[in-house]
Amino acid sequence: MSAPRPPSDASPAHDVLVVGAGLAGLACARRLLDGGLRPLLLEASSRPGGRVATDDVQGFRLDRGFSVLLTSYAEARAQLDFDALDLRPFAKGALVRVDGRFVRLADPFAHPAAIPATLGAPVGGLDDKWRVAWLARRLRADVPDVPTLELLEHLRFSPRMIEAFLRPFLGGVFLERGLTTSARKLAFVWRHFASGRAAIPADGMDAIPRSLAAALPPERLLTGARVVAVRDGAVALADGRTFAAPTVVLAVDAPSAASLLGQGRSPPMRRVRCLQFDAPHAPPVGNWLVLDGEGRGPVNDLVVPTLLSPGLAPPGRHIVSTTVLDELAPSGEALERAVRAQMRDWFGEEVSAWRLLRALDLPAALPAQDAGACPDGDGDVAEPRPGLLVCGDHLGLASIDAALRSGRLAAERALARTARVEPAAR
Repeated sequence: MSAPRPPSDASPAHDVLVVGAGLAGLACARRLLDGGLRPLLLEASSRPGGRVATDDVQGFRLDRGFSVLLTSYAEARAQLDFDALDLRPFAKGALVRVDGRFVRLADPFAHPAAIPATLGAPVGGLDDKWRVAWLARRLRADVPDVPTLELLEHLRFSPRMIEAFLRPFLGGVFLERGLTTSARKLAFVWRHFASGRAAIPADGMDAIPRSLAAALPPERLLTGARVVAVRDGAVALADGRTFAAPTVVLAVDAPSAASLLGQGRSPPMRRVRCLQFDAPHAPPVGNWLVLDGEGRGPVNDLVVPTLLSPGLAPPGRHIVSTTVLDELAPSGEALERAVRAQMRDWFGEEVSAWRLLRALDLPAALPAQDAGACPDGDGDVAEPRPGLLVCGDHLGLASIDAALRSGRLAAERALARTARVEPAAR
């Protein structure tokens, strides 16, 4: 790589305008700075991070929905300091609620002591468990762009294994229980679950965007700046201000990008609801993901993040985070009652002492990537016209890794366009 040249005094104040300070926008801005350019990162909200967020609620650090970082993500490993994030891993597997009790399904390579319990769990037969254990190897070859459910049936998983384990587990990853998501996405996430660990930073998921933003000079990030129009070499804000630069990068979610580009149809997004409780005593689930293998709902999955990182809550308190995927589930107080009823069935009367901290409804939590409409890659960038780039996780197999990689690639495209430096090796 040739050495970056400092911008000349005659050059404009900003070389690149990056719209959106989610993970893709932050990765883009950082790479542009490393390459010697002067980006301006415009963020509509009051803080960077996009959909990856953690909120302070009554002394609790609550992630905005259940999300994790997979430690095998190559782009994340290159761009993030895992040690500084103080990652707290989940166990590899799940506690599954079936037949009125919890059973453990564990990765035999990560938890060999749990092999007898896993083999004896009434969730599919021994052949099913063998197929799960070796599924990552079977998904290494080219995977067809068909619905995940179709591929699982093709791989001869029994209905019991699909309904009790694979549907709730993958439903929590895809945010849809129909398993209409492309099998390409299945292959991507399953390989990463198999080769790494799902983890959360000790201080919450927003430690990831905060670590990226910390590398930006304050004058390079402008919050409260909602972009409403994009023109050649310029953007207009809702408050009437305009900014100009030779290159504009749209690092926003798919619906926002479609709106700013004047595209008529907005790409679909997955909805999720999350009820988070303050509990005086943690349910006995450890660092395991808990799944509804009975399909009774409304809760699809549950975690207790304070059993991984006690500092997320005040001393002696715990966070119980539940995820609801059922679009037909009630809302408001009726949903809370239904969730509490299911939790009492699981954990008994101690649930009566749980206090609802908040009920989140996230209508655009994740890009929908069904079969036939799923990118074939782990992060890309689009250029709808010269000088205008689009990046984001929706251009790859939607994930934290895809967002980071897409942002970096957009920056390298901008760097190559300015001819200030040559793009880094990919």
